[in-house]
Amino acid sequence: MAQARNGARLTEYTPLSQLQTASEFSAYLEKNDIDLPFEHIVETGQDAPLAQPVSVGEFEIGNRWAILPLEGWDSDAEGNPTEASLARWEAFGRSGVKTIWGESAAVRPDGRSTPTQLLASEKTVSGLTELVEAARSAHAARFDGAVDLKVGIQITHSGRLSHPAPAGDAAPVTARHHPYLDERLGPAPLLTDDELWRLIDDYASAADAVARAGFDFVDLKACHGYLSHELLGGFERPGEFGGSFENRTRFLRTITQRIKTDTPDLELALRLSAFDTVVHTAGPDQTGVPITDGPYRFWFGTDETGHEIDLTEPIRLLTDLHGMGVDLICVTGSSPYNSWHYQRPALNAKPGEYSTPEEPLRGVARHIQVTSALRAAVPGIVTVGSGYSYLQQWLPNVAQAAVRGGMTDIVGIARMHLAYPGMVSDSLAGRPLDLAAIQRAF
Repeated sequence: MAQARNGARLTEYTPLSQLQTASEFSAYLEKNDIDLPFEHIVETGQDAPLAQPVSVGEFEIGNRWAILPLEGWDSDAEGNPTEASLARWEAFGRSGVKTIWGESAAVRPDGRSTPTQLLASEKTVSGLTELVEAARSAHAARFDGAVDLKVGIQITHSGRLSHPAPAGDAAPVTARHHPYLDERLGPAPLLTDDELWRLIDDYASAADAVARAGFDFVDLKACHGYLSHELLGGFERPGEFGGSFENRTRFLRTITQRIKTDTPDLELALRLSAFDTVVHTAGPDQTGVPITDGPYRFWFGTDETGHEIDLTEPIRLLTDLHGMGVDLICVTGSSPYNSWHYQRPALNAKPGEYSTPEEPLRGVARHIQVTSALRAAVPGIVTVGSGYSYLQQWLPNVAQAAVRGGMTDIVGIARMHLAYPGMVSDSLAGRPLDLAAIQRAF
């Protein structure tokens, strides 16, 4: 059994390091009634499911693996990449994946999550170009070319999660008020409609910088509690960007239209928190409990109680955006700042957080099932699944089953790549996974 790091009760969940054979893992899934796709043998060679190409528009991506965006936190004060940034992108290129989603870059200085987050702007075009070239050159050197490699980057404003500069220079802002988050994260001024219209201009300028730097696609981040995601849940926000579905999606739809008009050769992607749940907090035994039984109408992709997933609006949004030219969607959920177990399935919480209220494999299964439902509901859109890193040594087995079963087109990793940059290339080549390199702590 495993004990939570914050001193909570003993759980009934078995650490995956203890499930040492495929039969043991499969039996654990069956015993706990966890509906997770799984195959005992990971195939290798050019006919393997994870080695197959997939088409996005007229471009053929070389395999079914992607690196998903994280925030690098190692740019300079002006938002340009540093040597550490370039080294990370070179590692992306050497990893063996054929879709590099890059990292998250702010569209303007006051929207940075930290003072060292990357910026996408007129002033950073040359630095962004270095990132693309670092990834492509490293990939070409190791894999004899990069014609089937797709490289993109995510653009964002962090909203209430902004920490852009030393105190006194800038402060967080928010897209909507929330009775719990306003207290937990501190009050923040509400962006006016006029300010949001001006922010749309910043997104368009950032996309232009991304295109000039040579990226294949740009991701309009709408996940994990950042500004665009909060707007999607702004049921009680007044004005042009709140209330109705049309208003709450206006920001994303308008940005999409602007980029397609101003920068037509730049492909569009979206990382979307397509499902959510009520904010959780520590209960009497430190296990996570929802702050309310409902009603709770604050998040996108839930019913009016906030406890049940409702994909009606996510399907409607993706259908609209796909019709406008968004061809690549990465499906994620919730926010690590609100209900961390929904966003990043893990056995151990970070210090100070509640303990997981569910077997983490159920969280992995939830990500895969929602991705599958959205893929079926929006024909033609290419899906990238997330939430796989908790699977550890069994990640390729589940990834292969999900791709073969048509539950996702591509499997994305983020945390796992940081700890084990060679996992994808090792798996594709049929080399034994380096168990010592697999991250267990996150």
